[in-house]
Amino acid sequence: MLEYCDYIADRIYNSLFLDSKTAGTKLGVVGRVRLDLKYPEGWLASSKKIMTVTDTNGQKYKVTIEAVDK
Repeated sequence: MLEYCDYIADRIYNSLFLDSKTAGTKLGVVGRVRLDLKYPEGWLASSKKIMTVTDTNGQKYKVTIEAVDK
């Protein structure tokens, strides 16, 4: 079955990034989308995507996009 984690992560990233550039926003830094890699080998562990978002007070948040089994 086809999963859309990449697409959803891209849409969320672009929306948060654009919002972080507007006046009066509560967002600071929007981190890049990272892959779920298995260390130390570096192979792809799942289709999960992870990003970190920082608000204007310096609090960090982890945003995770992953498929849920039915």
